Amino acid sequence: MKKKKPALLSQPGFHLYFLCLILFTAATAVFSIPVAAVEAVCVVVLALYHRENSRRRQREVDKFIENMAGSMDVAAKDTMVNAPLPMVIFRPESGEIVWTNDRFLKLTGQTEMLFDGKLSAVAPGFDSRWLMEGKTECPGEVEYGGRRFLVFGHLVRTGEKKGGFLATTYWVDITELSRVREQYRQTRPVTAVLLIDNYDDLMKNLSDNEQSIILAEIDKQLDAWVAGTGCLLRRYQRGRYLLIFEERYLQGFVEKKFDVLDAVRRIKSPSGITASLSIGIGKDGESFQELLQFANLSVDMALSRGGDQAVVRNKFTFEFYGGRASETEKRTKVKSRVMANALSSLLSDSSHIFIMGHKFPDMDATGAAVGICAAARKRGVPAHIIKEASSGNPSKPIIDKLLQYPEYRDAFLSPQDALLAMDNRSLVVVVDTNRPEQVQAREVLESCNRVAVIDHHRRAATYIDAAALNYHEPYASSASELVTELLQYIMEPADLMRIEAEALLAGIVLDTKNFTMRTGARTFEAASFLRRSGADTAEVKRLFQNDLAGTIAKYDIIQNARLYHEHIAVAAVDHTVGRVTAAQAADELLNIMGIHTSFVLFPDGDRIIISGRSMGETNVQVILEKLGGGGNAATAGAQVPNMTLSQANIALAQAIDQYLAEE
Repeated sequence: MKKKKPALLSQPGFHLYFLCLILFTAATAVFSIPVAAVEAVCVVVLALYHRENSRRRQREVDKFIENMAGSMDVAAKDTMVNAPLPMVIFRPESGEIVWTNDRFLKLTGQTEMLFDGKLSAVAPGFDSRWLMEGKTECPGEVEYGGRRFLVFGHLVRTGEKKGGFLATTYWVDITELSRVREQYRQTRPVTAVLLIDNYDDLMKNLSDNEQSIILAEIDKQLDAWVAGTGCLLRRYQRGRYLLIFEERYLQGFVEKKFDVLDAVRRIKSPSGITASLSIGIGKDGESFQELLQFANLSVDMALSRGGDQAVVRNKFTFEFYGGRASETEKRTKVKSRVMANALSSLLSDSSHIFIMGHKFPDMDATGAAVGICAAARKRGVPAHIIKEASSGNPSKPIIDKLLQYPEYRDAFLSPQDALLAMDNRSLVVVVDTNRPEQVQAREVLESCNRVAVIDHHRRAATYIDAAALNYHEPYASSASELVTELLQYIMEPADLMRIEAEALLAGIVLDTKNFTMRTGARTFEAASFLRRSGADTAEVKRLFQNDLAGTIAKYDIIQNARLYHEHIAVAAVDHTVGRVTAAQAADELLNIMGIHTSFVLFPDGDRIIISGRSMGETNVQVILEKLGGGGNAATAGAQVPNMTLSQANIALAQAIDQYLAEE
């Protein structure tokens, strides 16, 4: 029988037509009975013909559907049995195999059907949860028998009470594609810039022969480090190397923790100065130009974090390795003078100056902000300091004293007022932080196209970029020290108000722990300038006095301290305390014999505040950076959201363990 299209087999109903014919016949009978009888006979004949024709067409339709269903069943069975892909049908709830084709049996090495067997026993690495989640493709590749597969599938509801679903999966062999893709990834170029970051100090006062010996020793260590990689290593500037290698070797460098840093650090000059190496690596770039750009950004990041470390940069993030060595003073007065001239020009070209530090600004942030206010006053430009919106400002004692002077009665503005007063010539100066998420008013930072940053903390993965001026020195003790150095080239000691000099000195005293930590020759030079400007050390000491309640709270924190790894003290209190009190408690713990590192944890709303301190043996910045914090090697902090105190305590312990394991 010739098959017809399903659309031709359908027909309209004729009941309405026959009803009309009967009505017309009845109407005709009123006028003529014979004519009506003839019409009635015709209607009956048509009805009989219609009924017989309908039955015949119904038989044809049934036969067509039966033939079609049979053909589909044959095609479906043939497709399943002779499919070019391995297939397996199983129950996703229990993993019981219902049916497999021969290709899947060949894949598994079985010779008989795997009825009632478990798919997990045949392919241990296969997980079918993605089918129950409504997906049609396995999210990852499946490895089996030394081959790699992409698995596609779908679910069919069976209607059975037990095992109401059947899963049909198709296994596509992508072993060769995966191998080529992996080979492509492993052979992608990676560019690195290696920098002897204390080159000038290392070569200072040495003869040409001695310099050659040191450089030859460094070259020897670098050559040994990259031996067997087939890389390109060339020195293209003084103390700067270019390294190009394949990505397959990067993981080996990471697993060995960039041991070349330790090898170079063992090299000493005749004057006793230890060599220090910084490595910046760029990967995942679309061109060699972009790779070199990533490498330069990475080496700049390494230097801004103190040097002696490796930084890897891809399209999105930085990864840090090393960086545990203590910072050494590497600043020069030439750079300070250049930065002072640049800052002076920026201030003079601005209509308004808006200054802010980090959230909950301490004495250092406030002192640095006051120093910028003094420089702006010297240039005749109005300057304002952003007020802290929340209560409990750690620098409240110095702010209360500043408000007693007419120059500062209107100097503090809220972020909203600053936004209203801002124009296209305004300048935002950020002090004591380089991370945009930590500034007091991020909306003020993002609303201004002219920004200057003055900071001494190690740079994190997120930082304020595209700044018109970026005076970032991780070797300095404090932001107040950096601002004081700039002021020496902008104004005379007599131009600085006494209260301003005391605010700057208080910032230095806070971050150096009374000139005992992270203190260099430049720190004392800055303090000397402030002393000549009228700073009273006794008044500065009064700024740090605690009331009786604060002192009791501090020693209550110390009572909760517990030793961890013998030389690390961790104090966790289950109630909110003042940030200044917590910081002072962390400092006080370092006065206990045998303790060189301390951490204080306390809840503050929906987050846990951690304050870390170190005598130098441990880099607390690296530890708290794992918890989203920052700072420098001796002083760091972190705010951990969405954690309980016990969870934060466990996370801190894990970060400490990881740090110690990587040493």
